[in-house]
Amino acid sequence: MTKPTSFESAIPSPTPARRGGDASDRAAIVRDESGLITTAPPAEHAILVGVELANRPQLLGLDDSLDELALLAKTAGVDVCGRITQRLEAPNPATLIGTGKLDELQLMVLESGANLVIFDDELSPRQQREIEKVLGQETKVLDRTALILDIFARHARTREGAVQVELAQYEYRLPRLTRAWTHLARQAGGRAGGAGGGVGVRGPGETQLEVDRREISRRIAFLKRQLDEIRKHRDQHRRQRRKSAIPVVALVGYTNAGKSTLLNALTDAHVRAEDRLFATLDPTTRRTELPSGHAALLTDTVGFIQKLPTELVAAFRATLEEVTEADVLIHVVDASHPNMEGHIAAVEEVLEELDAGEKPQLMVFNKIDRLESDPEALAQLHDQLRDYPYAVAISAARHTGLDKLRTTLDRLLRERMIPVDLTIPYHHGDLVALAHSHGFVESEEYTEQGTRLRGRLPVDLAGRYRAYWTNRQAPFPLENGPVPTHPSSPTHSHEETDHE
Repeated sequence: MTKPTSFESAIPSPTPARRGGDASDRAAIVRDESGLITTAPPAEHAILVGVELANRPQLLGLDDSLDELALLAKTAGVDVCGRITQRLEAPNPATLIGTGKLDELQLMVLESGANLVIFDDELSPRQQREIEKVLGQETKVLDRTALILDIFARHARTREGAVQVELAQYEYRLPRLTRAWTHLARQAGGRAGGAGGGVGVRGPGETQLEVDRREISRRIAFLKRQLDEIRKHRDQHRRQRRKSAIPVVALVGYTNAGKSTLLNALTDAHVRAEDRLFATLDPTTRRTELPSGHAALLTDTVGFIQKLPTELVAAFRATLEEVTEADVLIHVVDASHPNMEGHIAAVEEVLEELDAGEKPQLMVFNKIDRLESDPEALAQLHDQLRDYPYAVAISAARHTGLDKLRTTLDRLLRERMIPVDLTIPYHHGDLVALAHSHGFVESEEYTEQGTRLRGRLPVDLAGRYRAYWTNRQAPFPLENGPVPTHPSSPTHSHEETDHE
C-alpha cells in the first residue's frame, strides 16, 4: 500500500481527457536566485475565511480560531496572505457566507494573488462547488477538515497511520467527487451509445464519476479490513499488558501541548517531539518507574483540536482505543496558551465522544517556564490547580515538577485500587509476591491458615484472589481471573497465553 503524502494523493488520478490537463497539471518552472531550476513546489498563498454563527457557540472566539487555522496552514506549508470574517445569524446554504461577503472574497483573491482559500468551518459539497464557481478554477477551495487531513497525510510515518489517514481522506472525498468530473462526457457516448450502437449498448453508459465512486468504495472497504486487522493486533497487545497487571496511563491533550516531550522526560523514550501541530500521529508506549517502586506504562497519543473532523475520529478509532482502554489519563495542557480553557474544553469534548470522559484524570499544566516573566499569571495558575483533585504544574522541557508528577500519579493509581483483606495459603507464596509487586501491602501477618495481607490491589488483579478473601466474599463482584502458578512469572496462568 502506498502511503498518501498529501490530501490530493488520496484522489484518483484524472484521465488525460481532463479539460486543461496538459497545461494546468504541469507545475510552473521555478528558479532560485542563481537561475537554477528548483524541484521544490511553489508555495501556496491562502486567504482564510472565518464565520461566527449566532446559534452555534464555539470553544474559541472567531479571531482565535482563525489564528489556529493560520498555524494549521503554516504546518501544511501554506503562506497566509489575508483573512476575512463574517458574523451571521444562520449560514448561507449555498455558499456558507453571504453573497456580498463572497464578492469581497473574490476581490481579495484577485488583489492578493492568492491561489487558495481555506474556510475555518466544514463546507458541504454544494457549498464548495458554488464557491469555486465564483472564485474560478484557478483558486482552490478547502475547508478546515481537508487541511487537517493534509497535515495528517504529511506526518503519517507508519503503516497504521497511513491506512487511517487514507481512509479518512477517501471518506471525506467521496461525496465531493462530482465537481472533478463535470466536464466529461459519458464513456459510452457517440455512436457507441447512439442509435447505431447496436443491441445492448444503447443508453447513457457509465460516467467516469460512477467509476471513481465504485473504485473509492472498494478502496474504503479494503482499508476498513486493514484497520480491523490493526485493531486485532492492538487488542492482543492490550491483553498481554492486562495479564502483566501493570497500569496503563494514556497521555492526552490539545495538539502541541507537549505530550511527546513529557513522555521523553519521564521514560527517555526519544520519540520525535517538535514545536508544531500534530507532530505525533502514532501511539508510543514506554515503561516508567514510580516512587513506590511500581511500574506504569505511558502511552503517547495523537493530539486533539477543536472541530476535530469526524472522519479522523472514526478512522483513528484503532489508535484512540489506547485512550479508552487506559486505566488513567494524563491530560497535558499548555499553561502558557491564552486559550488554555478552550483547549481543555475541546479535549474534554473529544473524550466524551470516545466514551472516555469519566476516566480518572491527572491534569498536568505544562510549559510553566514560559510564565516566569509573568508572576501574576503563574500565581493564578497555581490557584487553578485547586479546582482539580489531581493536578500539577510542570515544565517537561526543563524537567521541572516531574517528581511531584510521579508522586501524584502514584497516589492516583493507588487510590484507584480496591482495599483487600486476604488470607493466602502458604503454598501460594507466588500470590503473596504478586501482591507485593503490583499492589500496596499495608500489613502482613502469619496465621495458622496462611499469610494475611491487608492493603490495595489493582481491579484487574484482584479477581485472581477471589478464593482468599478473609471474609470469603469480595466487597463487590470481580471478574473471574486465573490464578498464577509460577512465582517467577506472575503473568502466566492456567489460560493459554496469546501469541502474536
